[in-house]
Amino acid sequence: MGFRKKNKSPPVLSHEFVIQNHADMVSCLAMVILLGLMFEVTAKFAIMFITVQYNVTQVLDEKSDPINLYLYGPKDMATVFFYLLIAVILHALIQEYVLDKMNRKLHLSKTKHSKFNESGQLAVFYLLSFMWGCSILTAEDFATNPTFLWEGYPHTHMAFQVKFFYICQIAYWLHSLPELYFQKVRKEDIPRQLYYICLYVAHITGAYVLNLHRLGLVLLVPHYLVELLFHASRLFYFSDENKQKGFTLWALLFVIARLLTLTLSVLTFGFGLPRTQNQGFSLAQGNFNVLTIRMTCLAAICLTQAWMMWKFINFQLKKWREHSQSQASKKKIVSPKSKPHKRETTRGGAVNGVVRSEDKTSPRTRKAKAS
Repeated sequence: MGFRKKNKSPPVLSHEFVIQNHADMVSCLAMVILLGLMFEVTAKFAIMFITVQYNVTQVLDEKSDPINLYLYGPKDMATVFFYLLIAVILHALIQEYVLDKMNRKLHLSKTKHSKFNESGQLAVFYLLSFMWGCSILTAEDFATNPTFLWEGYPHTHMAFQVKFFYICQIAYWLHSLPELYFQKVRKEDIPRQLYYICLYVAHITGAYVLNLHRLGLVLLVPHYLVELLFHASRLFYFSDENKQKGFTLWALLFVIARLLTLTLSVLTFGFGLPRTQNQGFSLAQGNFNVLTIRMTCLAAICLTQAWMMWKFINFQLKKWREHSQSQASKKKIVSPKSKPHKRETTRGGAVNGVVRSEDKTSPRTRKAKAS
Protein backbone atom coordinates (compact mmCIF):
# COMPACT_ATOMS: atom_id res chain seq x y z
CA MET A 1 0.00 0.00 0.00
CA GLY A 2 1.00 3.57 -0.49
CA PHE A 3 2.17 5.70 2.44
CA ARG A 4 3.25 2.54 4.29
CA LYS A 5 6.66 2.30 5.91
CA LYS A 6 8.53 -0.90 5.20
CA ASN A 7 11.71 -2.12 6.81
CA LYS A 8 12.82 -4.00 3.72
CA SER A 9 12.16 -2.32 0.42
CA PRO A 10 11.63 -4.66 -2.56
CA PRO A 11 13.57 -4.24 -5.83
CA VAL A 12 12.74 -1.07 -7.74
CA LEU A 13 9.94 -1.43 -10.32
CA SER A 14 9.14 -4.94 -9.14
CA HIS A 15 5.51 -5.93 -8.62
CA GLU A 16 5.78 -5.64 -4.86
CA PHE A 17 7.48 -2.25 -5.16
CA VAL A 18 4.70 -0.88 -7.38
CA ILE A 19 1.98 -2.26 -5.09
CA GLN A 20 3.56 -0.81 -1.95
CA ASN A 21 4.34 2.60 -3.44
CA HIS A 22 1.60 3.07 -6.06
CA ALA A 23 -0.09 5.88 -4.12
CA ASP A 24 3.20 7.79 -3.85
CA MET A 25 3.86 7.43 -7.58
CA VAL A 26 0.32 8.52 -8.44
CA SER A 27 0.67 11.50 -6.08
CA CYS A 28 3.81 12.58 -7.92
CA LEU A 29 1.99 12.40 -11.24
CA ALA A 30 -0.90 14.48 -9.87
CA MET A 31 1.58 17.03 -8.50
CA VAL A 32 3.22 17.33 -11.92
CA ILE A 33 -0.17 18.21 -13.43
CA LEU A 34 -0.83 20.76 -10.68
CA LEU A 35 2.61 22.31 -11.14
CA GLY A 36 1.72 22.83 -14.78
CA LEU A 37 -0.60 25.64 -13.66
CA MET A 38 2.43 27.71 -12.59
CA PHE A 39 3.82 28.12 -16.10
CA GLU A 40 2.05 29.94 -18.88
CA VAL A 41 3.15 27.48 -21.53
CA THR A 42 1.69 24.45 -19.76
CA ALA A 43 -1.18 26.15 -17.94
CA LYS A 44 -3.70 25.67 -20.75
CA PHE A 45 -2.97 21.93 -20.79
CA ALA A 46 -3.05 21.58 -17.02
CA ILE A 47 -6.40 23.36 -16.78
CA MET A 48 -7.85 20.79 -19.16
CA PHE A 49 -7.07 18.08 -16.59
CA ILE A 50 -8.18 19.91 -13.46
CA THR A 51 -11.23 22.02 -14.31
CA VAL A 52 -14.52 21.06 -15.93
CA GLN A 53 -14.54 21.91 -19.64
CA TYR A 54 -17.10 23.12 -22.22
CA ASN A 55 -18.82 25.82 -20.21
CA VAL A 56 -21.58 27.83 -21.88
CA THR A 57 -23.03 31.08 -20.52
CA GLN A 58 -26.77 31.61 -20.86
CA VAL A 59 -28.78 34.72 -20.09
CA LEU A 60 -32.47 34.07 -19.48
CA ASP A 61 -33.57 37.65 -18.89
CA GLU A 62 -31.91 41.01 -19.08
CA LYS A 63 -32.45 41.52 -15.36
CA SER A 64 -31.23 38.09 -14.26
CA ASP A 65 -27.61 37.08 -13.85
CA PRO A 66 -25.99 34.86 -16.49
CA ILE A 67 -25.98 31.13 -15.80
CA ASN A 68 -22.96 28.92 -16.47
CA LEU A 69 -23.91 25.55 -17.93
CA TYR A 70 -21.73 22.79 -19.36
CA LEU A 71 -21.65 20.42 -22.30
CA TYR A 72 -19.59 17.26 -22.68
CA GLY A 73 -16.78 16.55 -25.12
CA PRO A 74 -13.50 14.70 -25.71
CA LYS A 75 -11.57 16.89 -23.25
CA ASP A 76 -13.60 15.34 -20.45
CA MET A 77 -11.38 12.26 -20.74
CA ALA A 78 -8.45 14.31 -19.44
CA THR A 79 -10.53 15.50 -16.49
CA VAL A 80 -11.64 11.95 -15.77
CA PHE A 81 -8.00 10.82 -15.82
CA PHE A 82 -6.93 13.44 -13.28
CA TYR A 83 -9.72 12.61 -10.84
CA LEU A 84 -8.97 8.93 -11.35
CA LEU A 85 -5.54 9.72 -9.88
CA ILE A 86 -7.21 11.54 -6.99
CA ALA A 87 -9.44 8.51 -6.39
CA VAL A 88 -6.39 6.21 -6.20
CA ILE A 89 -4.78 8.50 -3.60
CA LEU A 90 -7.94 8.73 -1.48
CA HIS A 91 -8.39 4.96 -1.74
CA ALA A 92 -4.89 4.43 -0.33
CA LEU A 93 -5.46 6.94 2.48
CA ILE A 94 -8.71 5.28 3.60
CA GLN A 95 -7.10 1.85 3.40
CA GLU A 96 -3.98 2.81 5.31
CA TYR A 97 -5.35 5.03 8.07
CA VAL A 98 -8.84 3.57 8.62
CA LEU A 99 -9.39 0.05 7.33
CA ASP A 100 -5.98 -1.43 8.11
CA LYS A 101 -6.20 -0.22 11.72
CA MET A 102 -9.66 -1.75 12.08
CA ASN A 103 -8.44 -5.02 10.56
CA ARG A 104 -5.68 -5.31 13.13
CA LYS A 105 -8.21 -5.04 15.93
CA LEU A 106 -10.69 -7.50 14.44
CA HIS A 107 -8.16 -10.23 13.48
CA LEU A 108 -10.17 -11.37 10.45
CA SER A 109 -9.38 -14.29 8.18
CA LYS A 110 -8.01 -13.69 4.68
CA THR A 111 -11.44 -14.11 3.07
CA LYS A 112 -13.17 -11.77 5.51
CA HIS A 113 -10.22 -9.38 5.35
CA SER A 114 -10.69 -8.93 1.59
CA LYS A 115 -14.45 -8.47 1.88
CA PHE A 116 -14.04 -6.05 4.79
CA ASN A 117 -11.70 -3.85 2.74
CA GLU A 118 -14.08 -3.94 -0.23
CA SER A 119 -17.11 -3.02 1.88
CA GLY A 120 -15.22 -0.32 3.73
CA GLN A 121 -14.13 1.44 0.55
CA LEU A 122 -17.52 1.13 -1.14
CA ALA A 123 -19.45 2.24 1.96
CA VAL A 124 -17.53 5.53 2.04
CA PHE A 125 -18.06 6.09 -1.68
CA TYR A 126 -21.78 5.22 -1.59
CA LEU A 127 -22.37 7.49 1.39
CA LEU A 128 -20.71 10.52 -0.24
CA SER A 129 -22.35 9.86 -3.61
CA PHE A 130 -25.79 9.41 -2.04
CA MET A 131 -25.59 12.71 -0.15
CA TRP A 132 -24.21 14.50 -3.20
CA GLY A 133 -26.94 13.10 -5.46
CA CYS A 134 -29.68 14.00 -2.97
CA SER A 135 -28.46 17.60 -2.85
CA ILE A 136 -28.62 17.82 -6.65
CA LEU A 137 -32.10 16.25 -6.84
CA THR A 138 -33.37 18.59 -4.13
CA ALA A 139 -32.38 21.56 -6.27
CA GLU A 140 -34.16 20.02 -9.28
CA ASP A 141 -37.46 19.45 -7.38
CA PHE A 142 -37.87 15.99 -8.89
CA ALA A 143 -40.38 14.90 -6.23
CA THR A 144 -42.90 17.53 -7.35
CA ASN A 145 -42.21 17.24 -11.10
CA PRO A 146 -41.26 13.71 -12.29
CA THR A 147 -41.75 14.70 -15.94
CA PHE A 148 -38.44 16.55 -15.87
CA LEU A 149 -36.87 13.17 -16.75
CA TRP A 150 -37.88 13.61 -20.39
CA GLU A 151 -39.21 17.16 -20.81
CA GLY A 152 -36.98 19.28 -23.01
CA TYR A 153 -34.88 16.36 -24.26
CA PRO A 154 -32.06 16.42 -25.36
CA HIS A 155 -30.65 17.68 -22.06
CA THR A 156 -27.36 18.81 -23.50
CA HIS A 157 -26.71 21.51 -20.90
CA MET A 158 -25.73 20.51 -17.40
CA ALA A 159 -25.18 22.43 -14.21
CA PHE A 160 -21.69 22.36 -12.75
CA GLN A 161 -22.68 20.01 -9.92
CA VAL A 162 -24.29 17.53 -12.34
CA LYS A 163 -21.34 17.38 -14.70
CA PHE A 164 -18.76 17.19 -11.92
CA PHE A 165 -20.84 14.43 -10.29
CA TYR A 166 -20.67 12.33 -13.46
CA ILE A 167 -16.97 13.04 -13.96
CA CYS A 168 -16.22 11.80 -10.43
CA GLN A 169 -18.48 8.76 -10.83
CA ILE A 170 -16.77 7.62 -14.02
CA ALA A 171 -13.33 8.35 -12.55
CA TYR A 172 -14.05 6.35 -9.40
CA TRP A 173 -15.26 3.23 -11.18
CA LEU A 174 -12.40 3.36 -13.67
CA HIS A 175 -9.91 3.62 -10.81
CA SER A 176 -11.38 0.39 -9.40
CA LEU A 177 -9.84 -1.57 -12.28
CA PRO A 178 -6.16 -0.96 -11.37
CA GLU A 179 -7.10 -1.29 -7.69
CA LEU A 180 -7.76 -4.97 -8.33
CA TYR A 181 -4.00 -5.26 -8.89
CA PHE A 182 -2.90 -2.79 -6.23
CA GLN A 183 -5.04 -4.41 -3.52
CA LYS A 184 -3.97 -7.96 -4.43
CA VAL A 185 -7.56 -9.07 -4.82
CA ARG A 186 -7.95 -12.85 -4.77
CA LYS A 187 -8.36 -14.52 -8.15
CA GLU A 188 -11.76 -15.97 -7.23
CA ASP A 189 -13.06 -12.46 -6.36
CA ILE A 190 -11.82 -10.72 -9.51
CA PRO A 191 -14.62 -11.89 -11.90
CA ARG A 192 -17.35 -10.80 -9.47
CA GLN A 193 -15.83 -7.36 -9.01
CA LEU A 194 -15.15 -6.96 -12.72
CA TYR A 195 -18.81 -7.60 -13.47
CA TYR A 196 -20.19 -4.80 -11.35
CA ILE A 197 -17.36 -2.37 -12.17
CA CYS A 198 -17.96 -2.76 -15.91
CA LEU A 199 -21.71 -2.44 -15.42
CA TYR A 200 -21.26 0.80 -13.49
CA VAL A 201 -18.89 2.25 -16.12
CA ALA A 202 -21.18 1.26 -19.01
CA HIS A 203 -24.40 2.57 -17.47
CA ILE A 204 -23.03 5.82 -16.06
CA THR A 205 -21.06 6.63 -19.22
CA GLY A 206 -24.10 5.76 -21.36
CA ALA A 207 -26.33 8.11 -19.39
CA TYR A 208 -23.69 10.85 -19.66
CA VAL A 209 -23.07 10.50 -23.41
CA LEU A 210 -26.72 10.00 -24.40
CA ASN A 211 -27.78 13.11 -22.46
CA LEU A 212 -29.84 11.03 -20.06
CA HIS A 213 -28.07 12.38 -16.99
CA ARG A 214 -31.35 13.26 -15.29
CA LEU A 215 -32.62 9.69 -15.44
CA GLY A 216 -29.20 8.32 -14.51
CA LEU A 217 -29.01 10.54 -11.44
CA VAL A 218 -32.51 9.58 -10.27
CA LEU A 219 -31.71 5.88 -10.64
CA LEU A 220 -28.29 6.09 -8.98
CA VAL A 221 -29.43 7.75 -5.75
CA PRO A 222 -31.78 4.97 -4.48
CA HIS A 223 -29.42 2.31 -5.78
CA TYR A 224 -26.52 3.81 -3.84
CA LEU A 225 -28.66 3.96 -0.71
CA VAL A 226 -29.38 0.22 -0.95
CA GLU A 227 -25.73 -0.62 -1.61
CA LEU A 228 -24.65 1.60 1.28
CA LEU A 229 -26.96 -0.30 3.62
CA PHE A 230 -25.63 -3.66 2.42
CA HIS A 231 -21.96 -2.83 2.86
CA ALA A 232 -22.56 -1.10 6.20
CA SER A 233 -24.43 -4.21 7.38
CA ARG A 234 -21.56 -6.39 6.23
CA LEU A 235 -19.07 -4.26 8.17
CA PHE A 236 -21.15 -4.63 11.34
CA TYR A 237 -21.46 -8.36 10.67
CA PHE A 238 -17.69 -8.77 10.47
CA SER A 239 -17.28 -6.95 13.79
CA ASP A 240 -20.04 -9.00 15.45
CA GLU A 241 -21.71 -11.95 13.70
CA ASN A 242 -24.88 -11.48 15.77
CA LYS A 243 -25.59 -8.14 14.08
CA GLN A 244 -27.59 -9.28 11.04
CA LYS A 245 -30.72 -7.13 11.23
CA GLY A 246 -29.37 -4.75 8.60
CA PHE A 247 -29.51 -7.49 5.96
CA THR A 248 -33.26 -7.84 6.45
CA LEU A 249 -33.85 -4.15 5.78
CA TRP A 250 -31.44 -4.29 2.85
CA ALA A 251 -33.36 -7.20 1.29
CA LEU A 252 -36.61 -5.24 1.46
CA LEU A 253 -35.13 -2.03 0.02
CA PHE A 254 -33.28 -3.98 -2.67
CA VAL A 255 -36.53 -5.30 -4.15
CA ILE A 256 -38.16 -1.85 -3.91
CA ALA A 257 -35.19 -0.24 -5.67
CA ARG A 258 -35.35 -2.77 -8.51
CA LEU A 259 -39.08 -2.12 -9.00
CA LEU A 260 -38.50 1.64 -8.88
CA THR A 261 -35.72 1.39 -11.47
CA LEU A 262 -37.86 -0.65 -13.86
CA THR A 263 -40.87 1.64 -13.39
CA LEU A 264 -38.97 4.87 -14.08
CA SER A 265 -37.11 3.33 -17.02
CA VAL A 266 -40.29 2.06 -18.70
CA LEU A 267 -42.00 5.38 -18.00
CA THR A 268 -39.13 7.37 -19.54
CA PHE A 269 -38.26 5.21 -22.57
CA GLY A 270 -41.73 3.82 -23.23
CA PHE A 271 -44.00 6.81 -22.63
CA GLY A 272 -42.05 10.00 -22.01
CA LEU A 273 -39.41 10.23 -24.73
CA PRO A 274 -41.64 8.95 -27.58
CA ARG A 275 -44.03 11.86 -26.94
CA THR A 276 -41.47 14.66 -26.90
CA GLN A 277 -41.21 17.05 -29.83
CA ASN A 278 -37.56 16.42 -30.66
CA GLN A 279 -37.58 13.05 -32.38
CA GLY A 280 -34.63 11.84 -34.43
CA PHE A 281 -30.90 11.18 -34.33
CA SER A 282 -28.36 14.01 -34.42
CA LEU A 283 -24.82 13.88 -33.02
CA ALA A 284 -24.40 17.63 -33.45
CA GLN A 285 -27.46 18.39 -31.34
CA GLY A 286 -26.92 15.51 -28.95
CA ASN A 287 -30.30 14.03 -29.82
CA PHE A 288 -30.58 10.23 -29.56
CA ASN A 289 -34.35 10.00 -29.33
CA VAL A 290 -34.95 7.16 -31.79
CA LEU A 291 -36.71 3.85 -31.24
CA THR A 292 -33.58 1.73 -31.61
CA ILE A 293 -31.59 3.59 -28.96
CA ARG A 294 -34.58 3.81 -26.60
CA MET A 295 -35.25 0.07 -26.79
CA THR A 296 -31.53 -0.73 -26.45
CA CYS A 297 -31.26 1.37 -23.30
CA LEU A 298 -34.43 -0.10 -21.84
CA ALA A 299 -33.30 -3.65 -22.62
CA ALA A 300 -29.89 -3.00 -21.03
CA ILE A 301 -31.52 -1.71 -17.84
CA CYS A 302 -34.04 -4.56 -17.68
CA LEU A 303 -31.37 -7.22 -18.23
CA THR A 304 -29.18 -5.66 -15.56
CA GLN A 305 -32.05 -5.60 -13.07
CA ALA A 306 -32.91 -9.22 -13.91
CA TRP A 307 -29.27 -10.25 -13.38
CA MET A 308 -29.17 -8.43 -10.05
CA MET A 309 -32.40 -10.09 -8.92
CA TRP A 310 -31.00 -13.49 -9.91
CA LYS A 311 -27.87 -12.87 -7.84
CA PHE A 312 -30.04 -11.61 -4.99
CA ILE A 313 -32.25 -14.71 -5.00
CA ASN A 314 -29.21 -17.02 -5.05
CA PHE A 315 -27.70 -15.05 -2.17
CA GLN A 316 -30.89 -15.35 -0.10
CA LEU A 317 -31.19 -19.08 -0.83
CA LYS A 318 -27.60 -19.62 0.23
CA LYS A 319 -28.21 -17.76 3.48
CA TRP A 320 -31.41 -19.73 4.07
CA ARG A 321 -29.59 -23.05 3.59
CA GLU A 322 -26.82 -22.00 5.96
CA HIS A 323 -29.38 -20.94 8.55
CA SER A 324 -31.28 -24.22 8.19
CA GLN A 325 -28.10 -26.26 8.57
CA SER A 326 -27.06 -24.32 11.66
CA GLN A 327 -30.49 -24.81 13.22
CA ALA A 328 -30.42 -28.53 12.43
CA SER A 329 -26.97 -28.92 13.98
CA LYS A 330 -28.16 -27.23 17.15
CA LYS A 331 -31.08 -29.66 17.48
CA LYS A 332 -28.76 -32.67 17.24
CA ILE A 333 -27.73 -32.83 20.85
CA VAL A 334 -25.46 -35.76 21.65
CA SER A 335 -27.06 -37.74 24.53
CA PRO A 336 -24.66 -38.23 27.50
CA LYS A 337 -23.63 -41.73 28.62
CA SER A 338 -26.31 -43.30 30.81
CA LYS A 339 -25.30 -43.32 34.46
CA PRO A 340 -26.56 -46.07 36.85
CA HIS A 341 -29.43 -44.90 38.98
CA LYS A 342 -28.96 -44.78 42.68
CA ARG A 343 -30.42 -47.94 44.06
CA GLU A 344 -33.10 -47.63 46.65
CA THR A 345 -32.45 -49.17 50.02
CA THR A 346 -35.33 -50.73 51.94
CA ARG A 347 -35.71 -51.98 55.46
CA GLY A 348 -33.53 -54.80 56.58
CA GLY A 349 -30.74 -53.82 54.28
CA ALA A 350 -32.65 -54.87 51.16
CA VAL A 351 -31.52 -53.13 48.02
CA ASN A 352 -34.03 -53.15 45.15
CA GLY A 353 -35.88 -56.00 46.90
CA VAL A 354 -32.73 -58.09 47.42
CA VAL A 355 -31.58 -58.64 51.00
CA ARG A 356 -27.87 -58.27 51.45
CA SER A 357 -25.95 -58.94 54.58
CA GLU A 358 -23.23 -56.65 55.78
CA ASP A 359 -21.19 -59.73 56.69
CA LYS A 360 -18.70 -60.26 53.89
CA THR A 361 -17.87 -63.88 54.91
CA SER A 362 -18.98 -66.75 52.72
CA PRO A 363 -22.26 -68.60 53.46
CA ARG A 364 -20.33 -71.87 54.35
CA THR A 365 -18.31 -70.06 56.99
CA ARG A 366 -21.37 -68.46 58.48
CA LYS A 367 -23.12 -71.86 58.62
CA ALA A 368 -20.12 -73.38 60.43
CA LYS A 369 -20.19 -70.59 62.98
CA ALA A 370 -23.88 -71.07 63.58
CA SER A 371 -23.45 -74.77 64.32
